[in-house]
Amino acid sequence: MPDSSHFYRRRLPHYRERDAVYFVTWRLATGIELSPPERDLIAAELHHSHDQRYELYACVVMNDHVHVLLRILHEEPLEKIVHSWKSFTAHAMQRRHGRRGRVWQDEYFDRIVRDEKELEQKFNYILGNPWTRWPELKDYRWVWPRD
Repeated sequence: MPDSSHFYRRRLPHYRERDAVYFVTWRLATGIELSPPERDLIAAELHHSHDQRYELYACVVMNDHVHVLLRILHEEPLEKIVHSWKSFTAHAMQRRHGRRGRVWQDEYFDRIVRDEKELEQKFNYILGNPWTRWPELKDYRWVWPRD
């Protein structure tokens, strides 16, 4: 039986395991912030393949980064999924919102969630991220799932 885990490296190390839950974060290029319509576009793209390519547990689109908690449903590599999110959204922001140049940083951070306790911690971290940064917020439409 083939090994169900593997490792590869770009600038950061990336570990892969079959049926794992991943906490993924990627950032915008330096000096860029997302507008509300761009956040809508990114949130829609994250939901687009939910229940087809991956099970989306939680996500948040902040002004300068994105967090996602997901489990891949098929053998598709996580790096391919992240690349498709970043590529589609960058091109769409350039076409629809007049962005010029680089949108996302090249690399992203991912972590395999080890157990139920960590899953709950990452889930709550994502859902609370907007209020940690902006405690005065009453509502934030780019966090999912919403209350």
